[in-house]
Amino acid sequence: MTEHPTSHEGRQPLAARPQERARPRQEAAAGLPDVPAQPGGAPVPGTESPAAPGAPAAPLGGGGPGAVAVAVSPQPSGGGSTAARREGERLRFVGAATRRIARGIDLDEIVLGLCRATVPTFSDEILVYLRDPLPVGDERPVAPFVLRLRRTDRLRLTDPESEELVLVPDPDPTPAAELCEVRSGGALAEVLRGVRPVFGDSAAAREALGELLGTDHPLPGGLRAILAPLRGRRRVIGAAVFLRRPERAGFEPNDLLVAAQLATHTALGIDKAVLYGREAYIADELQRTMLPDSLPQPTGVRLASRYLPAAETARVGGDWYDAIPLPGSRVALVVGDVMGHSMTSAAIMGQLRTTAQTLAGLDLPPQEVLHHLDEQAQRLGENRMATCLYAVYDPVSHRITVANAGHPPPILLHLGGRAEVLRVPPGAPIGVGGVDFEAVELDAPAGATLLLYTDGLVESRLRDVWTGIEQLRERLAATAQLTGPDHSPPLEALCDDVLDMLGPGDRDDDIALLAARFDGIAPSDVAYWFLDPEDAAPGRARRLARRALARWDLEDLTDSVELLISEVVTNAVRYAERPVTLRLLRTDVLRCEVGDDSPQLPRQRRARDTDEGGRGLFLVNRLARRWGATRLSGGKVVWFELATRT
Repeated sequence: MTEHPTSHEGRQPLAARPQERARPRQEAAAGLPDVPAQPGGAPVPGTESPAAPGAPAAPLGGGGPGAVAVAVSPQPSGGGSTAARREGERLRFVGAATRRIARGIDLDEIVLGLCRATVPTFSDEILVYLRDPLPVGDERPVAPFVLRLRRTDRLRLTDPESEELVLVPDPDPTPAAELCEVRSGGALAEVLRGVRPVFGDSAAAREALGELLGTDHPLPGGLRAILAPLRGRRRVIGAAVFLRRPERAGFEPNDLLVAAQLATHTALGIDKAVLYGREAYIADELQRTMLPDSLPQPTGVRLASRYLPAAETARVGGDWYDAIPLPGSRVALVVGDVMGHSMTSAAIMGQLRTTAQTLAGLDLPPQEVLHHLDEQAQRLGENRMATCLYAVYDPVSHRITVANAGHPPPILLHLGGRAEVLRVPPGAPIGVGGVDFEAVELDAPAGATLLLYTDGLVESRLRDVWTGIEQLRERLAATAQLTGPDHSPPLEALCDDVLDMLGPGDRDDDIALLAARFDGIAPSDVAYWFLDPEDAAPGRARRLARRALARWDLEDLTDSVELLISEVVTNAVRYAERPVTLRLLRTDVLRCEVGDDSPQLPRQRRARDTDEGGRGLFLVNRLARRWGATRLSGGKVVWFELATRT
C-alpha cells in the first residue's frame, strides 16, 4: 500500500538558539563542506562525538531557511578552519542518519528512518520508490521492472526571522506518479544501472526524473534534486529523490557522497527486512500447518483452544495440542511441548504430532502411545526431548484415562466451582528412553471442564511451575464462581480469562491451551448388545434396533436403520470368530457401531451387474449421513450416523 504521510509527526519545535540568530547566515551559504575520500571514492570514516553542552550551532547542508541547527563542539582556542568544523558536522550527520536507518526491522521502519533522518536536515523533500514486487534473496525479479512510490516526506520551516523555527507540513508538495515502469535502455534505466547518485540538473538526470515522476508531474522550476539509486546486495531495488527549494543553498558535489551513504545503508536494510519478512512468513506457515486448523466436535464433549508464541519476533516453537476422535465416540486429548523455540523444534513437534495421530488411530492405550512417542523421539536424534500428556475421554462411561510424560498435570474444574489438580504419575520426558509410562483412570463427571496446558502458562522467571499451577487453579475457581454453582463458564471466555492471568514478565515460553467440557452421553441414550456370529445375528440385530428406536420415539428411522444394520452385521458375522458388538447412541444424531475381531477393514467397491454381493457398503454410503471404519487393537469397528428428525 502506498503511503504518503508527512514527517512532522513526533517532531518537537526547533527553537533557534541566540547564537544561531546572531551568526551571519552567509557563513554556510556555500552548502555542505567537502568530505575527504579514500581511493575509490569512499569517504574517510570519522569518529562520532556528542556535542558539548551549550555549544554553538551551525546549519547543515546550507544556511538557507530550510536548514536545521546542529550542535557541534567548540573549536580549540586559536581558531580552526571552517572546513574542518563542517567536516565533523557531516560525519556526525551521516553517522546519526545511518544509525536511525539501521534501527528499523521491517520495510516501513527502514524507509521511515531514511525520511526522518534527511528531511529537513539534508533536503526539504524526499521521494522513495521501491521495486514492485521486491525480489527476495536470489529470486529472479519479475518483468517488467516497475517502481512504486513507497513514501514521501515533505516539511518546511516557518519564517526564519521569527523567534521560533517550527516544522510544519508543506502545503504545496511536489507531485509524483504512483507507478513507473523502467524501460530497458531508457534514461532512468541507465541512471539506475550506474548506481551512483547524480544531480538532477544534468541532461540524463532530467530525463530520468521526468520518467520517474511522470510526464504529467514535472519538477517545479528552481527545485534542486539528487537522484540516488538504491542498490541491495545483488540488484537495484529502488530510487530516492532528494529535493531542495530555491530559497535554500543548492546541492554541492560532496552532497553526492552523503546521498550515496544514505542510499547504500537504506538499500541493505531493505534487503535485510525483505529476507526477514520471508523467514517470518515461512515460520508462521510452518507453525500454522503444524497445529490443527480447527478442532473436531465429537459427541459428548466440547472443545476450545489457544496458542500464543513466545514473542512476535520468534513465532515458532515446539508447543502443540490436538483432539483426535476415536472409535466408540471417544476422543483423545493431547498437549505437548518440544524443547526449544526454533524451526527445528517446530519440525520435531510436527513429527511427534503426526506420530501421535497415527498411534491414536490404532486405538492404543495412552501409556503405549507415550512409549512409542519416546521411541520415535530417540530415532529423530540425540537430545530430542519433549513433554506430553495424552488423555482419552469416554462419554458413555464418563471416565478419562490419562498418561503423562513429564508434563504439568491437568486441572479439572467441577460444575460446582471446585478446581482440582489431577494426581497423575509425572513420568519422564519423551526422548529419555527406557522409561515405563503409567496410566490412571479417573471420573469425568458431566459439566466438568478439563484444562490441558504447556508450562509457558504457569512458569516464568517470576514464578516457579508449582506456584503458577496453584495460581491457575485459583483463577479457574474464581471464574467458575461468577457463573454460579449450576452453570459452567463458557469455554471461549474461560480460555481468554486464563490467558489474562499472564503479566508483562510472564511470557518466556510458548503457550498451548486445550479446554474440554464433558457433556457425556446419558445411559438412557445408549443401547448395547452382544451377538453370536451366526446366521440369525442380522435378524436379531434388526429386532433389537427396532425396540430401541421405539423407546426413543424414532420410529421414522426404523426402515433405514434395519437395512443398514443388516448389511453391516452380515459383513461382520461373515469374518468374526467371537461375539459381535452392536451399540446405538442417541445424541443430536443416531449413531450405530458394529464391532468384530477381524482386523480387515471393509472397502466400498462398484459391484458388477452379475455379482450377487458387494452392494452393502454402497447402500450405507447412500443412506447414512456419515460412515467409517476404524481398526482396533483387537479387531475393528464399523459405524454410521443418521440425522434425527425431531
